Amino acid sequence: MAKVSYMTVGSNKLEEAKAFYDALLGSIGMKALYEHPSGGRLYRGKDTGLFGVLGPYDGNEACVGNGTMGGFNFDTREEVDAFHAKALELGGTCEGAPGERVAGTYFAYFRDLDGNKLCGYKFG
Repeated sequence: MAKVSYMTVGSNKLEEAKAFYDALLGSIGMKALYEHPSGGRLYRGKDTGLFGVLGPYDGNEACVGNGTMGGFNFDTREEVDAFHAKALELGGTCEGAPGERVAGTYFAYFRDLDGNKLCGYKFG
């Protein structure tokens, strides 16, 4: 079965965004992999895909995609809780507190400093 291998979000405040993601992704073992020519950064962890915070390729302002969201799959609900809490500690905003959504699914939603929506989740 296919898995999502990477995702990126755009930012107009790349230095602030990189500090946010250095701390947030560092808390789950992801580290800076590559400094992107846009001024952004790509991250990777052991046995994970890639995540990037970038300046848009077309040179226009970054904007939030309405209905766009990326997710991070965790092994435990406690890891989801900690990831969500870390995002809020770093200045992210809550878009849905951690909790069971449908029987056997556990999700927590937040927006980063630019308003990009992300979630942590655990199935089962």
